[in-house]
Amino acid sequence: MLVPKLGTVWYRVLSRGGPLDSHVPMQVLSRRTLREFWQIYPDAERPLSTWYKIVSKATWAHPNDVKEQFGGNVDFVGDNRAIFDIGGNKYRLVVRIVYAPFYRVMVKFVGTHEEYDDINPETV
Repeated sequence: MLVPKLGTVWYRVLSRGGPLDSHVPMQVLSRRTLREFWQIYPDAERPLSTWYKIVSKATWAHPNDVKEQFGGNVDFVGDNRAIFDIGGNKYRLVVRIVYAPFYRVMVKFVGTHEEYDDINPETV
């Protein structure tokens, strides 16, 4: 679990325009996890890179914003987690989303559809 030092989050939010700024983009933690995955599955690079670019420019205040952007390619489970179908449903990406004012998307799992069937997306 990533826990920032006291004051770190608010400094970052305020330095990015403050919690009322509706144009603060989402911060994806961590792109390295995605990159390590696509090194194993090279055909996942393009769809994961595209997902990363879209999300890192998004400003989500609630789940409806995510659904509006990704439509039927995203489902939601507990603990503010979203499951994305990546690469024509060949891969699955589970993230935990922290909406406004913190604007964070934390990668919890990326794997093949078969690997996804062996996990619990609410606890992974």
